[in-house]
Amino acid sequence: MSVKKKEVLLEIKDLKIQGYSDETWIDIIKGVDLTLHKGEVMGLIGESGAGKSTIGAAAMGYARDGTRISEGSIEFDGMELTTASESEKRALRGSRIAYVAQSAAASFNPAHKLIDQHTEAPLQYRIKKRLEAQEDAIELYQRLRLPNPSEIGFRYPHQVSGGQLQRAMTAMAMSCRPDLIIFDEPTTALDVTTQIEVLAAIRDIVEQFNTAALYITHDLAVVAQMADTIKVLLKGNEVEEAPTEEMLDNPKDDYTKSLWAVRSFQSPQKQRPEGAIPLISVKNVDAAYPSGPKILNDVSFDVYEGMTVAVVGESGSGKSTTARVITGLLPPMNGEVLFKGEPFPPDYRNRAREQLRQCQMIYQMADTALNPKVRISEIIGRPAQFYSGLQGAELKNRVDELLDLIELDPSKFYNRFPPELSGGQKQRIGIARALAANPTFIVCDEVTSALDQLVAEGILRLLDRLQSELNLAYMFITHDLATVRAISDEVIVMQHGKVVEQGAKDEMFKPPHHPYTDLLLSSVPEMDPNWLTTLLEERGVDNVGDAASAKMSNSANMA
Repeated sequence: MSVKKKEVLLEIKDLKIQGYSDETWIDIIKGVDLTLHKGEVMGLIGESGAGKSTIGAAAMGYARDGTRISEGSIEFDGMELTTASESEKRALRGSRIAYVAQSAAASFNPAHKLIDQHTEAPLQYRIKKRLEAQEDAIELYQRLRLPNPSEIGFRYPHQVSGGQLQRAMTAMAMSCRPDLIIFDEPTTALDVTTQIEVLAAIRDIVEQFNTAALYITHDLAVVAQMADTIKVLLKGNEVEEAPTEEMLDNPKDDYTKSLWAVRSFQSPQKQRPEGAIPLISVKNVDAAYPSGPKILNDVSFDVYEGMTVAVVGESGSGKSTTARVITGLLPPMNGEVLFKGEPFPPDYRNRAREQLRQCQMIYQMADTALNPKVRISEIIGRPAQFYSGLQGAELKNRVDELLDLIELDPSKFYNRFPPELSGGQKQRIGIARALAANPTFIVCDEVTSALDQLVAEGILRLLDRLQSELNLAYMFITHDLATVRAISDEVIVMQHGKVVEQGAKDEMFKPPHHPYTDLLLSSVPEMDPNWLTTLLEERGVDNVGDAASAKMSNSANMA
């Protein structure tokens, strides 16, 4: 008996997309072909600038500002989107084609409840009446294993966690039961345990409703769990395409092999200097936000000159709150922060300029951390001017020196604006801005989480080199345990605002571990298509992805 071949849902032929730069149009997608069948998931991978998100947008017949579809065919279920009218394309978007963005927190409207945003598309397209749409939302929340599914939709976006928001966005994408969903890096900014929940939920919802998907990611281990086939892209060109297992076992192209080989970098572990006073000491700190519950409970650790302390834990564990206490943005309720053995004023407004200079930050999202309307020279120059009083030629020389230090050519980048830079280049500018103050201690807050693996490795190598040259101390906040292995000297594991385990890196990755550390280590995706299924089975999770319940049960047992 012959097996019926799946119907083609999306077919892209010889797609070319141009971007406008320096008063001319240049090719950014250079003749890509793509065939997606109903119920199939295709992974699009490649480094920043490969064209993944541009192709994802084109699958909806959409070209982003400053770009245009110049050649080729995009046929969705028999409709040619390159020649369809705007009204015809709008009728598809949200109903038959849905989009799940990378950052749910930035994509939801903060002024409206989740369920009101969920029901907007079904009401607009007259697929369901309001009460029916609300009931369907609750059912989808339940399928996606959101807590209190009958109530969570009546919260505002800021009242739920990042992982819950990402699942709520997936539910919203499913509200009209689309034929195609574009997932654009949906788990990039999530910690490993939350990522398990979201991956299980996405895979389950796609399987249940036989929905086709384009899954855009730079995380190879993640795409291995989600995709039936993988297409590799580089600078707007297709490199190769194959079924997932074949691609993982036997990549053909040298570029694909280089993607498989990333994260080879690992900095040698440094030991605490004997008898040295810690550069930063956090002593028995309790902290809370105004009118909120206690976030940090008796947190203590030390950071020594020239060393990197990685702080890991899931969302809400207190990592970033600890950084805010150290930098003086959140005065503690109890305890203190010492700098070279002397108390740091708890409020940054009471710190002397020299004390402020010593402690700088590099932020997670360079896109939002850099003012898009200010030139690179001014972004880097401001702290150099503020802390060192440099002016004129001296200031320009210092900015040039910092650009050289982060391996960007001053003649090319001095007068550029942030939107003219890639993600990795923006993050390097964030590093230069922190260095401009000439600090001794830098908080690196998830600085590689939004970057593809090749670019992230370059940033880690740069930070390691700068540490050696400038004797910097880092507090490295991350949910990526591969990053911890690569750059840290010591590791602190936080859960529910407490330090549950800490020690030298080499010792922390050897058993026995605290149960929560075990949970984190076991949640790191592997390059095995069966890894997620096996993990869920080991944790006693049923086939519909009840990862959240399993995690909550584990956490309760550890508390």
